[in-house]
Amino acid sequence: MNGYAEEVLADPVGMVVRLVGNVERHLDADRVREIVCTVMRERAGRRRLAQALHNDPSLLRTGRPPAPFCVARLLMALREAGAQDIALPRCGECGRGRPYVGSRTGGRWGCSPCFDKPAVCAGCRQQRRVVSRDRNGDPRCAKCPDTNGDPLAELTRLVTAVDPLLTADTVRSALERATVRTAGRRRLAWAVIAQPDLLTGAGYDAPTPAVLRFISELVQAGATTVVNPACFRCQEVKALSKLLDGKRVCRNCFARNSAVPCIRCGAIREPAARDAEGHPLCPNCLVSDPVNLEECCGCGRRQKVAVRLPDGPRCANCRPRTATQCGICGRTAACEISRVTDEPWCNRCQLRWTPCSSCGTVDHVRGGSWDAPLCAKCTNPDPDFWGRCPVCRTTWQLSTRPCQRCTLDQLVRDLLGGNTGTVRQDLVPLYEALSGAERPTSTMFWLSGSKVSILLQQIGCDERPVTHETLDELPASKVLAHLRSVMVATGALPARDERLVALEGWITAAVHARADPTERRILHGYASWHHLRRLRRRLGNEHTTHLQALNVRCHVTAAANFLDWLAGNGLTLSDCTQPDLERWTSDADASYRDETGHFVRWSVQHHHARGLTYGTTRWTGPLSTIDSEKRWSDARRLLHDDALPTPDRVAGLLLVLYAQKIATISQLTVDDVHLDNDTVAITFGTSPVVLPEPLAALVRELVATRRGKAKIGTPEDVPWLFPGGRPGHPLGDDRIGQRLHKIGIRPRQDRSTALFTLAAELPAAILARVLGVHIQVAVQWQKASAGDWASYAADVSRRVPENQ
Repeated sequence: MNGYAEEVLADPVGMVVRLVGNVERHLDADRVREIVCTVMRERAGRRRLAQALHNDPSLLRTGRPPAPFCVARLLMALREAGAQDIALPRCGECGRGRPYVGSRTGGRWGCSPCFDKPAVCAGCRQQRRVVSRDRNGDPRCAKCPDTNGDPLAELTRLVTAVDPLLTADTVRSALERATVRTAGRRRLAWAVIAQPDLLTGAGYDAPTPAVLRFISELVQAGATTVVNPACFRCQEVKALSKLLDGKRVCRNCFARNSAVPCIRCGAIREPAARDAEGHPLCPNCLVSDPVNLEECCGCGRRQKVAVRLPDGPRCANCRPRTATQCGICGRTAACEISRVTDEPWCNRCQLRWTPCSSCGTVDHVRGGSWDAPLCAKCTNPDPDFWGRCPVCRTTWQLSTRPCQRCTLDQLVRDLLGGNTGTVRQDLVPLYEALSGAERPTSTMFWLSGSKVSILLQQIGCDERPVTHETLDELPASKVLAHLRSVMVATGALPARDERLVALEGWITAAVHARADPTERRILHGYASWHHLRRLRRRLGNEHTTHLQALNVRCHVTAAANFLDWLAGNGLTLSDCTQPDLERWTSDADASYRDETGHFVRWSVQHHHARGLTYGTTRWTGPLSTIDSEKRWSDARRLLHDDALPTPDRVAGLLLVLYAQKIATISQLTVDDVHLDNDTVAITFGTSPVVLPEPLAALVRELVATRRGKAKIGTPEDVPWLFPGGRPGHPLGDDRIGQRLHKIGIRPRQDRSTALFTLAAELPAAILARVLGVHIQVAVQWQKASAGDWASYAADVSRRVPENQ
């Protein structure tokens, strides 16, 4: 940053108002402040103006250069507003005061007669003042206009010949909107006539931006052959707002070409400014630079300016908010007055992204109501009211800075571009998922974390194709797990059973932790060849559940603990006798007794131990209390308590009424729910179950409103009935259990009660087919509940058909 005076940094506008007030007596301070803020909109420009007047206050009385041109702009604006004691800006050549002057390099300004030097006219060959130039760029005086044909008529004939769908009136209207001055229209016409392929895709060679505006107007008017040009670097059709090596390029490509390491944080980005030594500063370091902080008139601290009011700048904490009714959502909260609707709106509505109820575009909510939100364009369709994003030119916003989506696109390209600045083909799905997130603000907040940005930079700089194996080489973390799920959900990586992979890695670590080779061999056989083999056979094409992985971990941990106890007592598994085993069972600190018994029986079966017996208890029924009253009380509360979340109510009812395991509820998809005009059915096993009201209404509502917390990489059509926080994954069974516990449901006890009651009423075959449980499990529960098939058959025989 430049070396400004301390007074200039504190309040540049106030300083200019004070200096002008010392000279001018016909304008009040508020009017002068308004003029200063209009003439110099940017903070840096106001500081340059204040510093120039601070160094030489006599400029307000003399108006003589050399001085920054912002001083001349202020003088012209003050005189136009009615100032009488302020001097007109004077020409640096002739010294006369002029109501309008133009700028030149070196702090000079002057009038047109002095700065427009005479030249040899191409027509009369006399030294005369230049009024125009011909198509060859040669100067022409007022007496010798270019009469070599009408370029506007030639342009019209050329465009209508290239695209017959365009009429001559359409071409002329597009030309008038593209540029206002006659000389500019002639230059545009000559450029297109000289290079007609500018209209059909070579617009990146346009000598002037007016050509691109002309092409855009023709495309909007319905042209088919005339097309908007693609960026010369990335070949994407975007606004070509920059010139690089003689070619028109988009803002992103220009930024990548200009990217240099920030002198403070080291981020490789296009510099937003430079410090006093000329070192580049990125946008983040620029806004947090102490030089750019201003004293808040509310709290008195130097903070980032959130809003400027007539009494001065305010920080984010001191910006005025009053508790009133929001004009969009209708709730009473701290609100601000919207500059779009002039109505209060709360912070929740300011941050909300949702599809527009009018055009369907997913964008910021700027008007309408909570149920029928409107985007900016639909709230106020006047294009002159809004600014436009300089990158995409499509975002309707109040500022002229890059929109959030374009900012996110540039950020993702910087992270994944690696050393070349170009996103590799195998990373394109990930790039599209991140840059195309529904809420750019949420994605930018996630990417702002140091762990996320470092991880993405490592992936972008690694020249190897991205696979699960390359990601496994990185340190395990929650960020890596979430990023992996994003890549799987978007197709950048194939699906993989992450719980099973994690379980395999844990078993490998547990086996290698054994120092004794014999113990290592035994534990490896028990964990890998027994438990993992059985688990893979049971899974088939399904993924491991939390309880399945936990069961294997408990058994392997029990085996390792028992081997540790044997080693601590100077024994091995082959030396262990029945008295030793009984001594272990009598130990009060012994844990995982049932799992250890399974390991002992397996060891005897595989001849790792001899003469050991460890009894097992056959299941004869539920150990927990069968409380039918609590079951129906929970069911009534879940059915009628509207304060509970709908997903929790549905999950709890499926457990309480239909005895479904949490793991089964977690894996339900919308395809398992069958909706028609009158009934709602759900499939747990092989036969669908028709749901009664009001449970059917709750399931309908859940299908219509289900929404996971995953904001990045989530496909539009989420199949899960209970979507989770990771893209492509349902809500975990452990998480569902926690949520049910929070609302007073005890999954193990309540499911046992439901299954006990249903087994007493239904035959085992029907119970297995409808609820999706194994037939042997259904038979055991029927025996435990003393159910009788004969009573069920008699009841069926007494039913009266509906058509009688």
